[in-house]
Amino acid sequence: MTRLGGKGSVVSVVLCAMLFALCISSEAQQQVKIPRIGFLFIGSKDQPHLDSFHQRLRDLGYVEGKNIAIEYRYAEGKPDALPALAAELAGLNVDVILTTTLRASRVVLQTTRTIPIVGVGLGDFVDAGLVKSLARPGGNLTGLSNSAGPGMRGKQLALLKETVPSISVVAMLWNIDAGQLATGALEEVKTAAKAFGIQIRPYEIKSAGDIERAFDDVKKLRINALLITGGPVTTRNSTRIADLASKLRLPAMYNTRQFVEDGGLMAYGVNFEDIYRRAASYVDKILKGAKPADLPVEQPTKFELVINLKTAKQIGLTIPPNVLARADRVIK
Repeated sequence: MTRLGGKGSVVSVVLCAMLFALCISSEAQQQVKIPRIGFLFIGSKDQPHLDSFHQRLRDLGYVEGKNIAIEYRYAEGKPDALPALAAELAGLNVDVILTTTLRASRVVLQTTRTIPIVGVGLGDFVDAGLVKSLARPGGNLTGLSNSAGPGMRGKQLALLKETVPSISVVAMLWNIDAGQLATGALEEVKTAAKAFGIQIRPYEIKSAGDIERAFDDVKKLRINALLITGGPVTTRNSTRIADLASKLRLPAMYNTRQFVEDGGLMAYGVNFEDIYRRAASYVDKILKGAKPADLPVEQPTKFELVINLKTAKQIGLTIPPNVLARADRVIK
């Protein structure tokens, strides 16, 4: 009896030890911290480049909901909503916050000086006061610029003129909120226009109402074409702008592929899908210990010309073969 009792005691001890080890293992698994990132948009949930960001995260081994969590916050076009949304993300103690506009970036910087921030597709980081220098940002923000430097607007206008040689008056919808970058773009277009014998009519766009008023004016004037720059308002209203341009049968040059996919005629500019892919790589570096202060702000490296032949047919325009041959993508 004693011997059997001894064996039973040993078995009990072993079972207890195994159960204890399982509990410890389970508790340890529960305590494993899943990285959490925040994404702050000034627009709505319809974000055209997020798929590229998610795909790159998957390539790097991150699966949303399994080993990484993403908190999305959308201002729905209301800048006044940004401070509260930024505070929400900071309150969640996320590991990194991504922003997509200068205004959102400034708001997040005012909210936290400790959480790493990655600016995605912003303009001139230095001119905007976001970083000390491109090579050494120096603070808790770094990222990827969409500023192609001098010459981009001139190239857009040149392509527009090459596509429609007869144009003489071009309406330019520009984003004044972009600060010096926007002012520089306008001056660059005016300079290029002189060389082509083109008159530029600029329209400041701060709201959707400004778009409608600009097109109402365009209807009354002898305007031959449109040049649409990027910005939160124009991007959120890309389909509406493309539709208005088509109804007036006006050729239009845009700055990103999104406008052409939404019915615009043609776009030449930075490849934003590439920028979002690279943003995912920045997140990976930060999660592995890199500091934003030491991560250089990257300049864009890929550009693309996209043409919508369906829209060209709709407005009665034939794209010259030499322009069509240079297109990186043609929508038929």
